[in-house]
Amino acid sequence: MNDWSAIGGLLGGIGLFLLGMSLMTDGLKLAAGPALGRILTYSTKTRIRGLASGALLTAMVQSSSAVTVAAIGFVNAGLLTLEQSLWVLFGSNVGTTMTGWLVALVGLKFKIDLLALPLIGIGMALRLTGEHSRRGATGLALAGFGVLFLGIDMLQIAFSGFTSDFSLSEFDGMTGLLLMVLSGLLMTVLMQSSSASLTIVLTAAQGGLISIESAAAAVIGANIGTTVTALIAAIGATPNAKRAASAHVLFNVLTGIVALLMLPLLVALIAELRDLLQLDSAPAAFLALFHTVFNLMGVLLMWPLVDRLTHFLERRFRTTEEDEARPQHLDANVLGVPTLALDALHQEVRRMGVLAIRLLRDAAGGETQDKLARAQRAIVALNHAIADFVMRLSRTEMSAESAQRLPAILRIARYYETLSELAVELAATMRENTTAIPVEAGKFAAQAEAMLEEVDPATGVRDRATVEAALATLEDRYQSLKSHLLEACAHGELPVMEMESRLRAASMMRRAIEQAVKAAVMLGVGPTPDAPRGIQDAQP
Repeated sequence: MNDWSAIGGLLGGIGLFLLGMSLMTDGLKLAAGPALGRILTYSTKTRIRGLASGALLTAMVQSSSAVTVAAIGFVNAGLLTLEQSLWVLFGSNVGTTMTGWLVALVGLKFKIDLLALPLIGIGMALRLTGEHSRRGATGLALAGFGVLFLGIDMLQIAFSGFTSDFSLSEFDGMTGLLLMVLSGLLMTVLMQSSSASLTIVLTAAQGGLISIESAAAAVIGANIGTTVTALIAAIGATPNAKRAASAHVLFNVLTGIVALLMLPLLVALIAELRDLLQLDSAPAAFLALFHTVFNLMGVLLMWPLVDRLTHFLERRFRTTEEDEARPQHLDANVLGVPTLALDALHQEVRRMGVLAIRLLRDAAGGETQDKLARAQRAIVALNHAIADFVMRLSRTEMSAESAQRLPAILRIARYYETLSELAVELAATMRENTTAIPVEAGKFAAQAEAMLEEVDPATGVRDRATVEAALATLEDRYQSLKSHLLEACAHGELPVMEMESRLRAASMMRRAIEQAVKAAVMLGVGPTPDAPRGIQDAQP
């Protein structure tokens, strides 16, 4: 066989394999699509379940990339936690070794035309008679299997044409191994398929083109190269999704480095294991076993390190909302000194008030619902941290006077959390309004802003008379706006739905400001504790 024929056969074999893999993966994902979500959602509660889910799904759809993207997508949507996703991703690395076994034990063992051509024929018959059904999806997968095996056969023929004229022996030693790692990595990146890279490596080794050690190094490179899919999937995703993708990269790179450093020992160990399992002595079976063993080794390596890895990743890719949700004044070291702990709580609750009032201003200003929801989640998380700190402090020895301050602190935090909930509802209600803003609405909004300025912990203490006057003016503006809206609706100048929406929005703003005032009363910001009745004593 001349060189051009061999090169053409090589390219054609790669193309057929990729086509077959694409058809097979698409078909299996369509046939098993509902199971993908169910397994990821309900079978990741423990490490073992997460590993098994990742491995099983990857074996089912024959694509670690599909499972990786799905896992990162689930993290992005908040359906999986970071730690749950890590075990799914680690399991997908184990599951992807199924491709190597498929190639080694089936693709390189049977007479291809006896297996591939009937699969293609049966598969396409099912596809044509059951399009848009599970039968059609299964047929597509079968046809993909057949095309994949044709690609393997063409690769075998192409590599047999190279063996007499080409050798990689000049790349022996560590330099040669590193070059083979790089080759496996680049093939995976270029073809966007570690399965295709592995198939090329396995058929090249089976044809005697490269040694076992070189092929093993290329398998390591292909394993590292598959992380590119995770990195692409994490672009523009949430911080947790970026952390999951980073964990996938760290796992594959760390596993690859350890496997490369231990390569001579691993080769000897796998030779013994192959004999013990009575596997075929062919290079392809050896490499499939190598791929499985070093990925399992990676799981064992990460098992005791995953908690530290999770903690490390949680400090990366932080958003403003996540940073704001972390307490800045609550320190376990001050729990032993109740006076200091109460001061810390007071400062943290004031900070929570600043965030809540900023959220209310953003809601009134038309900020996006997504940003408002993230800010609200930060406030809720901060409230939980405050409540947890209060509970821990309550278990320590403290004076009766100090103990009486704890329920008040929890109540203040609850006022601010309620304020944040009202702010998000207010923003959603305001988006329903389409007509021009009436003058009375503008006056009410201006007075609401002035009121927020009086009770914002960030602006310091205001005197009682100023706050009381602002409260009275706000109530007057509200009643004036309400009368105007009812009158406009009665005269047909304003649709009923619009009138009700504007009234709801004004009522929510007034209620939110009441929450801010009640919190300010107890914090000592704004009016003194003998503030007007209905403000001081009202419950959230």
